[in-house]
Amino acid sequence: MRVPDIIMKKRDGHELSSDEISFLIDGMVSGDVPDYQMSSFCMAVYFQGMTPRETTALTLAMTRSGEIVDLSAIRGIKVDKHSTGGVGDTTTLVLAPMVAACGVPVAKMSGRGLGHTGGTLDKLESIPGMRVTLSEEEFIEQVNRIGIAVVGQTEDVAPADKALYALRDVTATVESIPLIAASIMSKKLATGADAIVLDVKAGTGAFMHDLARARELASLMVDIGRMAGRRMAAVISDMNQPLGHAVGNTLEVIEAIQTLSGEKRGRIFDICLELGARMIVMAGAEHDTDSARVGLRETVESGAALEKMREMVIAQGGDPEYVDDPKRLAVAEFSESIYAPRSGYVASVDAMTLGRAAMSMGAGRQRKEDTVDLSCGLVTLVSVGDQVEKGQPVLELYASSRSRLSEGLSHATGAITYLPDPVQPLPLVYETIQC
Repeated sequence: MRVPDIIMKKRDGHELSSDEISFLIDGMVSGDVPDYQMSSFCMAVYFQGMTPRETTALTLAMTRSGEIVDLSAIRGIKVDKHSTGGVGDTTTLVLAPMVAACGVPVAKMSGRGLGHTGGTLDKLESIPGMRVTLSEEEFIEQVNRIGIAVVGQTEDVAPADKALYALRDVTATVESIPLIAASIMSKKLATGADAIVLDVKAGTGAFMHDLARARELASLMVDIGRMAGRRMAAVISDMNQPLGHAVGNTLEVIEAIQTLSGEKRGRIFDICLELGARMIVMAGAEHDTDSARVGLRETVESGAALEKMREMVIAQGGDPEYVDDPKRLAVAEFSESIYAPRSGYVASVDAMTLGRAAMSMGAGRQRKEDTVDLSCGLVTLVSVGDQVEKGQPVLELYASSRSRLSEGLSHATGAITYLPDPVQPLPLVYETIQC
């Protein structure tokens, strides 16, 4: 088998065999296939696409490139949730305790933020003392003991994905749907879940700006998981405005805890009901999503979800006093508000613009090795469809220096637009795909 022949075959629009795809991926990981050849392969895929069978073969080859986590020692059906990323999306911190409080084990491996999207691990580290690195034995023991653990993936999971993503990033092939699907699903399959619920975002603050492309990606990932023997569901949800009101690590943790305590309601709580209901049904804990939603609501109303969050924080070395009083968490010193320039109705709250504003103040990273300022960020005080009065505060920004604050203001000004006539609120969920 020759690499140039495989590249040529895909370049000319022909379907590759599983053996040919495995040959490429194994060669890339071993160093036998150089970067310039894999870059050429990525570009061929970008223009010619891949069949579902090819994409599944690519996913499985990337999955097999490293460690496959064995969660069989955890009692019950393990259900994982994955989001394609967005702004103000602190879903995991709310969803995981709610689902665990319903008796479904949550063994969650998450990542760090990159670009304008936040990362669950960064948010958890806003809680003093919180450990996000556990051994596999510690991880399994904790889930069996308290029903929940949220930790970072090891470097040994799907190393082919890391190598391939680095090439895609510098060869303008990041947007290829088969390559995106293989990247996401290889990590999910490698981390041992029996069932997977995908939250595929669509809108200005999402990776998929277009609903049709989000639908294509969701359908492909569901098919890949099904062909790999997993139970699958995908929810296509809106990311044309930040999911929550807070954008930035500490601020999002505060909002998550306030949501778990019942102090706040909103789109985060609502999407957790949608995703959580499917996780619970797929785990066999309820027969239908309506009953599952009732159970999830009860975990918040009874305090069980917040207590489960507290248990997890204690188990992973964090200080539970910050769960009891999240406003004790350190927020950046310098702040300023933006005010509505006119009376009317909120027409848009641009998620991408606000994500970049938070990033400019230090809330995100361009490279994985960059340092993140956990204390900075912003809070939106309005949502699309809200009526506002001239001079009403609509946005609060927090930064660790006046220069960073000024930078954030320059990015955020104009992120919210207004119309004189009433505006319909944005939908939260566009559709659900399930196998």
